[in-house]
Amino acid sequence: MHLATGRPVYRQVFEFWLKIFGVAFGLGVVSGIVMAFQFGTNWEVHARLTGPIQGVLLSYETFTAFFLEASFFGILLFGRPRVPPLFYLFSTAMVALGTSLSAFWILANNSWMQVPVGYAIDSKGAYAPNDWAKIVFSPVLWVRFPHMLLASFLTGAFAVAATGAWYLLRREYHAEARIMLRMGLYLAAVLLPVQAFFGHLNGLYVGHHQPSKMAAIEARWHTEKPASEVLLAWPDVKNRRNLYAITLPPPLGSLIDSDSLSAEEVGLDSIPPENWPPVAIPFFTFRIMVGCLLIMLAVAWAGSYLNYKGRIEQNRLLLWAAFLSFPLPWIAISSTRGICWASDMSSQ
Repeated sequence: MHLATGRPVYRQVFEFWLKIFGVAFGLGVVSGIVMAFQFGTNWEVHARLTGPIQGVLLSYETFTAFFLEASFFGILLFGRPRVPPLFYLFSTAMVALGTSLSAFWILANNSWMQVPVGYAIDSKGAYAPNDWAKIVFSPVLWVRFPHMLLASFLTGAFAVAATGAWYLLRREYHAEARIMLRMGLYLAAVLLPVQAFFGHLNGLYVGHHQPSKMAAIEARWHTEKPASEVLLAWPDVKNRRNLYAITLPPPLGSLIDSDSLSAEEVGLDSIPPENWPPVAIPFFTFRIMVGCLLIMLAVAWAGSYLNYKGRIEQNRLLLWAAFLSFPLPWIAISSTRGICWASDMSSQ
């Protein structure tokens, strides 16, 4: 935008967020090194048996993503006076591409662990790849990768919007604050419905490949055809029931979980108890994630509308809502950890 318009304010906003991105990049490098060691220290047997697949995927992350973003990030930090403006713009695009590739290879690795494909087990019990196309182009990966990437974009969008709202509330840096608020809210308003769609696709793959996980997410104790949908409840695992349940009637559960008005939805009673995941954790974390999405959607759409009408700066309630909403994407992402952990427990 600075190159296109020549307005110094866009340069100032870029320089402001470049410093913050630099800190985040450094934290990502350090935490990534620690995670690599975890494979060998915490899950040595798993790493040894699946290394021919997972080791390659994580190596691709280093060779194609980390080297790319690290090289061009040096230009972003130190090269503006030394390179032509268009090449500097190209460097920003390469850093964005590198971070996206990093997410892709990590999600390729994690998606293979969730739904293994394209492998054969050799005489030593190791998992050897026999079809890399199936691994890299797995339908599960191409549902989970956009979902995670959009979650990252939304986290950034709300951080930027909240920062703009904060400066407007304090009546400081008016021009920069308006740009940050507008960019953040508009991006979130567009991406949130897309994120909800990919979230639904993730639910479909979970229901198909991990029925025990889906039964726990829905706190569905008995197999139903068609199924109801529990909005809120307190799962009573000991007595296999839901207390204080607020339930939508059939076939809404089948429609949400399987895109069908008559589908049978598996209940926990059809699964051996030793294969149950912890029910309360995925049940509540899933609802926290959905609740965060709905609040973010309301803030983004209302804020975008008021911004379009030129009235957002006079609406301090909306400005406070935009500012206080900055942790919601992070909470939603953290909630998915509980859902994933439940599936890992059930697979064990």
